[in-house]
Amino acid sequence: MSELENEYGVTQAAEPDVLTVVDDPEAASVLPATEPAGPTADEFAALKAERDQLLDRLARLQAEFDNARKRQEREKQDFRDYATGSVVEQFLPVLDNFALALNAKGTAEQMRTGVELIVKQMDETLRGLSVTVIPTVGQEFDPRVHEALGSVERDDLPDHSVAEEIRKGYKIRERMLRPAMVRIVSNPKQTEA
Repeated sequence: MSELENEYGVTQAAEPDVLTVVDDPEAASVLPATEPAGPTADEFAALKAERDQLLDRLARLQAEFDNARKRQEREKQDFRDYATGSVVEQFLPVLDNFALALNAKGTAEQMRTGVELIVKQMDETLRGLSVTVIPTVGQEFDPRVHEALGSVERDDLPDHSVAEEIRKGYKIRERMLRPAMVRIVSNPKQTEA
């Protein structure tokens, strides 16, 4: 052990900087152990203030994120409502004409002519929205756009072509809205060959 002189000029043994491991348990209890110093009160207060600031910032960021998510959902719903509203607005005249046709007092031929005009108006409205009819009769059967509901034996059309349309199919630009329901040709002459 080294010796140190204190402020009064008295020489005393210096305490070791490192804890020495001793095999004797009684001797170990005599040696002074140095404990690591904890944060001072000022350091602790500073750390607590920093923690509180970080927690407050985290809470604010979470609130901002939640508000942004809600705003995005609201904007998406507003856009859907706007898009739906503009489409529905184009169909209102068609609906008005159907209502007029229901209240009309006329012959069956006049009613048929009126319904044909309404169907024509509906087709024009769909065309204005880039909705087109999927071609069927006489076309080769395509399972991507046609849904087969059965087959019909015919000699005048090629095998696996569309013989009859049961329900129209529609697509908007290149995206299919619904397939056309059709019956396809089963040509026995071509099947045997």
